[in-house]
Formats: sequence, structure tokens, C-alpha cells
Amino acid sequence: MISRITALFVFTGLLLINTPVLAQDYGHEEIHQEEEHVEHNAHAEPNLHGDHADTHDSQGDDSDIKSVVKETIEHHLADSYEFHVTEGVSFPLPVILLDDGLKIFSSSKFDHGHSIAEANGSYYVMHHNKVYKTDANGSLNFDKHDHPINPRPLDFSITKNVFMILVMAVFMVVLFGRMAKSYGPNKTPKKAGRFLEPIVIYVRDEIAIPNIGEKHYKRYMSYLLTVFFFIWFLNLVGMTPLGINVTGNIAITFSLALITFIITQVSGKRDYWMHIFWMPGVPVVLKPVMAVIELIGLFVKPFSLMIRLYANMLAGHVVLMSIIGLIFVFGSWLVSPAFFGLTLVLSLLELLVAALQAYIFTMLAALYFGSAVEEHDHH
Repeated sequence: MISRITALFVFTGLLLINTPVLAQDYGHEEIHQEEEHVEHNAHAEPNLHGDHADTHDSQGDDSDIKSVVKETIEHHLADSYEFHVTEGVSFPLPVILLDDGLKIFSSSKFDHGHSIAEANGSYYVMHHNKVYKTDANGSLNFDKHDHPINPRPLDFSITKNVFMILVMAVFMVVLFGRMAKSYGPNKTPKKAGRFLEPIVIYVRDEIAIPNIGEKHYKRYMSYLLTVFFFIWFLNLVGMTPLGINVTGNIAITFSLALITFIITQVSGKRDYWMHIFWMPGVPVVLKPVMAVIELIGLFVKPFSLMIRLYANMLAGHVVLMSIIGLIFVFGSWLVSPAFFGLTLVLSLLELLVAALQAYIFTMLAALYFGSAVEEHDHH
């Protein structure tokens, strides 16, 4: 009972942190837009119809608030070249470009995307969070669809998502390394091992062995445990107000699905490939048709892995931040308790989804590995 109350206080505190963070970004963006609005109106002619002007300003303010909330949500979901902690607290990350040699410099040279960065005689500018090569004046050329046509160097930068992946990798190595060392002669876990060991056993007994089989499951346990805890921990970190959205980035989920796909195909035995290209027990006339269908399914499976994780985590972040943003859209703190309660419920649900998505990805990966190593009795 005490642990449940403690968890509730933790989640409530997390929610209380999230709201001010959105408010800080909202205030920052609002000031920026007001400055642009004042600058724009400085050159405008005075409006002689005061009533119509007030109505127009009211509609404009409402539109500005919605656009600020939208930009704030996009800012928190997008990857970036700096790690933003909170208002006024951030640190730059290394930009690594391959363009006539290796160019390495700090993202602080971009000054939040508004400055030109120079590296070994080459100039670069950031546009919509993408790096383009330019001249000393920072010129960008656009096509008829307003897309930059300047060359883009190969980008191997340590972005916010990459930085968080590296941090999580180190964290997991340290965590499970200490867990392994904490086992004494009597093989009983200590400290974090008491919490993690039941989960490890669950992955082994309920996911790996039933889907892969006792004969082959040990070959895949290291990968299944890694991908389960990696996705789960990153999903939990993504619920913090740091604006981290690693598992909601389709490039990350694509990489995880691709690794699973490669392991499956490399592990495939003779029966696995025979069931794809020349399925036994099927009339010869239908075997080519079945082969085409199985080949399509071969690529649909990793695609579904990629989209499922990406869509669920991205949608969860968008919904939570949108509901918080409604407080500022309505402009009245009288409705804030209702939105606060709804956000709290959805946050608790998102905690369940964070673990569920890790479980589903691991389960499907084990299922694919099991189909690759399964041995059939042909009569």
C-alpha cells in the first residue's frame, strides 16, 4: 500500500514538472512571436476602426497561442543538436560532418540555428534542424516548393537522441554489470537485482523458451534482454520533461527492426527457407504464388515492428503534451484541474504502454527467431 502511494506521488510530481516546462517554452516562444508581431506592426498603417481591430487582435492572439503550443510540442518531439534541459539550461553537442574531410565542431556555433558555423574554411548553416553547406554569408537557395537545394554533408553528429542512446547504453552496462557482481555464493540477488531478476526470468521463461524452444533460446537471450530493457528504459525516460523522444523517432525503430530482421535471416535454417520458397504440403501450382506471399511477409514483419513502436510512443507524447497545451489555449486556470486529472490518468496509462511496447517488440522478435530455427518433420 505504501509503495503504491509513493508511486502515485512520484507520478504526480512528474506531471507537475511537465506542466511548468511546457509553460516555460510557451512563454519563451510567445515573447519571440510578440517581438516579431511588434516589428511587423511597426511598419503597418494605423487602423481607424477600433472595434474591428480589437476583434482581429483577439482572433490573432488565439491563433498565436495555438501555434506556439504546436511549435512547443514539435520542439520537444524533434531531435536536436543541443541537449535542452529546461529554460536557460542546455549544453551543446558535437557536430560531426563528412565533407571534403572530417569536420568536427560544437553545435554552439549555430547559436540555436541562427548563425553560420565555420570549420576548416567551410561554412554551414542550420535550416529546420538540418545542416546545409553554404557560403560566408549563409546563403540558402530554394526550389519552387521552398526546399533548400544547397548540398548537405554526411551527418554523423551526436544529436540529442544519439547522446541519450549512448547514456542508456552506459547505464545498462553499469547496472547489469553490478547486478551480476552482486550475486553471492548462495546465488541470491542484491539491491537492484531483486527487482530486475524476476523480469529477466520472465523474459526467459515466458518469451524466449515458449517461442524459440529450449534447444536454441540461449543464443538469443542476450539480444532479447538488451532490446527489452533498452526500449523500456528509453520509453520511461521519454516521459520526463527533458523532451527525449528516442523510441518515437522512426530512424531508431527502423534500426531496431533491421537488426531483428538480419538476425532472423542469418539464423534461418533449411526448413525456414524451404517454407518460404517451396512450401511443403502445397500443390505445385500454388507454390510460386505462396513463395511471393511469403517473400512479401518477410519484409512486412520488420516493417510492422518499426511502425508499431514508433506510432504508439509518438502518439502518447503528442496526446499528453496536447492536453497540457489546452490549459494555455483556453487561457483559464479554472479548467486546469480537469486537464490535470486527465493528464495524470493518461500518464499512468503511458507507463503501462512503455512496458507493453517493450514486451510486444521482444515477443515478436522471439517469435521470428523461433520460426527461423524451428525444425519440421516432413512426411
